Amino acid sequence: MSASRTARPAGRTTTPPAARLGLLLSLLALLPLSALLVLGPQAPPAHAAVAATGLHVSGGRLLEANGNDFVMRGVNHAHTWYSSRTTAALSDIKALGANTVRVVLSTGDQWTKNDTADVANIVAQCKQNKVICVLEAHDTTGYGEQSAAVSLSRAADYWVSVRTALTGQENYVIVNIGNEPYGNTNYTGWTADTKAAIQKLRNAGFEHTLMVDAPNWGQDWSFTMRDNAASVFAADSLRNTMFSIHMYGVFDTAAKVSSYLNTFVAAGLPILVGEFGDMHSDGDPDEDAIMATTRSLGLGYLGWSWSGNGGGVEYLDMAAGFNANALTSWGQRIFKGTDGIGATSKQATVYGSSSGGGGGTTGSCAVGYTVSGQWSGGFQGEVVIRNTGSTAVNGWTLGWTFPDGQRVTQMWGATSSQNGSAVSAASASYTAVIDPGASVSLGFIASGTGGTGTPSAFTLNSTACARL
Repeated sequence: MSASRTARPAGRTTTPPAARLGLLLSLLALLPLSALLVLGPQAPPAHAAVAATGLHVSGGRLLEANGNDFVMRGVNHAHTWYSSRTTAALSDIKALGANTVRVVLSTGDQWTKNDTADVANIVAQCKQNKVICVLEAHDTTGYGEQSAAVSLSRAADYWVSVRTALTGQENYVIVNIGNEPYGNTNYTGWTADTKAAIQKLRNAGFEHTLMVDAPNWGQDWSFTMRDNAASVFAADSLRNTMFSIHMYGVFDTAAKVSSYLNTFVAAGLPILVGEFGDMHSDGDPDEDAIMATTRSLGLGYLGWSWSGNGGGVEYLDMAAGFNANALTSWGQRIFKGTDGIGATSKQATVYGSSSGGGGGTTGSCAVGYTVSGQWSGGFQGEVVIRNTGSTAVNGWTLGWTFPDGQRVTQMWGATSSQNGSAVSAASASYTAVIDPGASVSLGFIASGTGGTGTPSAFTLNSTACARL
């Protein structure tokens, strides 16, 4: 997001002129992936990179120092405008299961500078809460279109000025050079400016994983980042840069989400969704597709934002008034819904095994899933839910996401609803109570020609379940 407490500066828009946007989005939706790969980034050079320290990119994936795959599951917190809320926010976000927090900082050009001491304190609190810190400089937002925004070069200077707070923290910190560094004006300068900023930080001795945001207010409707990502990656002497796409109104269908992310994956380039919401003034992002697609591809996501939004976008708050006990519908969705943080987050191994807050742990339930019959264009499935806890379950909703685009056409033992590939099954009166150690079953018929792949995860009342 852009200016303090608002979605975009007054009078600005995240979308380009209508005709140009319509044409580009039509191309994105209609072109096959093979065509997108021709238009998009080519695979990075095969030569080996200099060994990275701590978190690092290898084979298009983000890895920890020990080689363990790390998939970010977290949210954004607007520290630079709400510094007094940060201590509680980090603790609450972790308690809800997040493994990463993207923290908004200021270079001092648009808002009060977050100095070396402040940055060191944030890093210490991230480590105390066992979350990975993605630190971003926000003053670059909408450069070229927003008059007060500063360049990526200026953001790089800021990072050099606070370097002593970051040196030695490569296991715990990712440096997001500048938030949404171009608007919809002069965005073709993004490629050269991003390369130069990366090189400035490497020349200053930074060994951290660097993260770079897309232009066009982060949404890359022009495909500038997509088409130039390989050359930007190659410009990093450590080959330790990952790309961040922000998904709001431009990404309003599952096809657009999938095409964009799969282009990077196929090219072996590291990508995550650095911001997204469940609605926005520029259009309705498909948050279910964003969460399901990142889960299926093993990519990270960081939702916007914990709390404190204003200027007409208060709906983007996950916690009303910074109160973790007052999650909004968006907060419930991202933390407790299908493919949400509680069900899919795993704590970084640098902090040891997951514990507390749902960070990759499972609740007092176990689920078995079988395909009991199959025919052309459809199949029958059965699901068993076992209560592995010590208290009875009285009323439940089971959630899962189909991997092959299947759709439930009939269900017994529960009432189904479906949004995209995400299925929600609410208990029937005769299956609502599950005593400790007991099980109930539901069955369904589904259509689909893409296959009968088994869902990778199940949640019961928004809590992740083990598998039978």
